[in-house]
Order: sequence, then structure tokens, then C-alpha cells
Amino acid sequence: MIEATLCFVIEDEAVLLIEKRRGLGEGWYNGPGGKLEAGETPRECAVREVDEEVGISVDPDDLERAAELTFRLDGDVHTRCHVFCTHSYHGDPRATEEARPEWRAIDDVPYDQMWEDDRLWLPSVLEGETVVGTFEFEGGPPLDEADFVAHDLEVGVEFSE
Repeated sequence: MIEATLCFVIEDEAVLLIEKRRGLGEGWYNGPGGKLEAGETPRECAVREVDEEVGISVDPDDLERAAELTFRLDGDVHTRCHVFCTHSYHGDPRATEEARPEWRAIDDVPYDQMWEDDRLWLPSVLEGETVVGTFEFEGGPPLDEADFVAHDLEVGVEFSE
């Protein structure tokens, strides 16, 4: 199982998205994020990935837990994703080999250029809600070539730290 993070930086009525330039989901939009390294907490991973992918700094104490997402592929857990939001950052987003950052109005998120499940949970997260979800895919690997077949979603969940 892969343990991963996403981090959505929100400023005014806009969210910082990335267009993935390589790897899983290449060419699609998402928030900065990636796989946890050995010994790393989800918060530490989110901070590192935002810096590596778009060159800005976020404070781990300013990250708000927004979602816990489980992705199942052909019946087995493939990825567990810890999603954070923040309204605070330092620096100017810049393109890297991994990602091209782009500010998008929250009401203009390109869901048609994102993972199919994003349209189910991300609107709630961008409205400040918390979400727990499980998403079922069949026909992989890889996950980005599998078919999205089912989901279970709970909004308004309280997370314990």
C-alpha cells in the first residue's frame, strides 16, 4: 500500500493546482503531493512535496486536515491519501520537472482534467468541509488506466490529531 499526501493552497477564492509533468496522473491536475518517505509523517511529507513540486514553503502547523482518502484497485487497498489545506505560504510558485503550478478560481477547477473521483470530494474540501472517502477502481494496474467503479463518501468528519 502506498501512503501519500495532497496539499491544497488556498488564497482568496483561488486554489493552487499543479499539472503533473510526469509519473502517475501525468497531464492531469491535482494539488501538490506525493508518497511518504521512510519515517516521515503525513504533515512532513506535505510540506516537502509542496516545496519540491512548486517551490513554496508551507508551515506544518498551518496545515488543516481536510480528507482521508482510500483508493482500492481490484479489491485491494492501493493508496491511502492524507489531504491538507492551508491559507498560508511563503514564496512564489514556480514550475519544476514534476509540476506546472496554476492558480484556479475555486469555481473554475478543471474537474474534467482530473482524477474522476476528485469531483466527488474536492468541492467539499475547497468549501472547508472534512471528508473521508473510499474509491474503488478495477482493471489496473496502473491506477490511472483502471476504471472508477464505486465510492463511499462521508462529509463533515471530525479528525483526531
